[in-house]
Amino acid sequence: MNQTNQNRRSFLKTAALGVAAFTIVPRHVLGGTGYLAPSDELTKAIIGVGGMGRGHIAYPGARLTAICDVDKTHLDIALKQCPAGVKTHHDYREILQDPSVDIVHIATPPHWHGIMAAEAAKAGKDIWCEKPMTRTIGEGIRVKEAVQRHGRIFRLNTWFRFADNFYGMGTRVKPIRKLVQSGLLGWPLKVTVSATTGFDWKFYWVGKTGLEIQPVPAELDYDSWLGPAPFKPYNVHRTHGTFRGYWDYDGGGLGDMGQHYLDPVQYFLGKDDTSPVEVIVDGAQQDTDACGTWKRVELVYADGCRIILDGDNKDTNAAYIEGPKGKLYPGFRSDIPDLEKKLAAFPDPEPQMTDFAEAVRTRTTFALNDQNGFRSSTIVNMAIIAVRLGRSLKFDPEKLQFIGDDGANALINQPMRAPWSI
Repeated sequence: MNQTNQNRRSFLKTAALGVAAFTIVPRHVLGGTGYLAPSDELTKAIIGVGGMGRGHIAYPGARLTAICDVDKTHLDIALKQCPAGVKTHHDYREILQDPSVDIVHIATPPHWHGIMAAEAAKAGKDIWCEKPMTRTIGEGIRVKEAVQRHGRIFRLNTWFRFADNFYGMGTRVKPIRKLVQSGLLGWPLKVTVSATTGFDWKFYWVGKTGLEIQPVPAELDYDSWLGPAPFKPYNVHRTHGTFRGYWDYDGGGLGDMGQHYLDPVQYFLGKDDTSPVEVIVDGAQQDTDACGTWKRVELVYADGCRIILDGDNKDTNAAYIEGPKGKLYPGFRSDIPDLEKKLAAFPDPEPQMTDFAEAVRTRTTFALNDQNGFRSSTIVNMAIIAVRLGRSLKFDPEKLQFIGDDGANALINQPMRAPWSI
């Protein structure tokens, strides 16, 4: 080959690579500002179309264009519920490389959340992620950094801080925050999360020990389902509807419901930028693989505020919130006389951005985002680590490290199975 032809071929190869690199940039960031014209239609793709993913095939403000799952049966079922023209994928990375997708909805088991959210941010996608935000504190740090570095809009899918009645409280969280901000209950406060106050810790999410090895179903790519998790021989109880009972993929009832229950507490206590300094646990050390039950977890903040997770339902007469000046019970009942009249004199809580599509269009931070979502995810993961180890722990909320406990710190950044990493 002469030098001229060689140079020409090198040029064409370089040009082709340049075009390929350009085409994976999402259409709404091509202008460099992240602006999406109001006339443009947002598009979304769902990664993970089991029960949770299929429940979000339709929501306002975005058109579904693609779905992804490593289980062919899930894809087949979901596709029947999708509008015409929706593409199917086995590998989530194909979705991240699609420039026509604006929003990625992550509805996989939690051991995939961190990698997928960080990679989606790097690929220029905005992110709607199911709870818990991440399975470990370290993964949460990496997601938070990736979202900020790449200027993405992030939504964590637990909504009680801004919408709907808050479980057994029989009210939205907004008046609870207003009550706390008013100072009528005094300070510091104790919050009890238990069956007494309307919260079920779902102890049926426990794992099994001594699982027999079973053949992997033909429709499931089990290696891809495991992804970054340690390899363990297949048993149906590890996957799909019962995966929450194993530490490798979730954290039992704490992992399932913790962020639903505790994110609003973090919000109305005004703790969106910090974490507890101590976690006190009553419960035996857990099996290294299977999640079990626990009796009580207490999370203590530097200012003396406490959150009690009463798994034993021991405090049968507990108030939901108790302060030195008063108590609040489910149903927004209080021992403070004329509470509603007194509250009327105080300002309402600050407004929040609660429309995700609008947040994406205007590049406005969503109400529950990577920053405050990371802190409520950290509360859950602190409790999970203490329960797993069966011992109480001290924590530095600035350094995001446990104090004087190497075993606990080893669970902050847990190794991932090659080739996966964040």
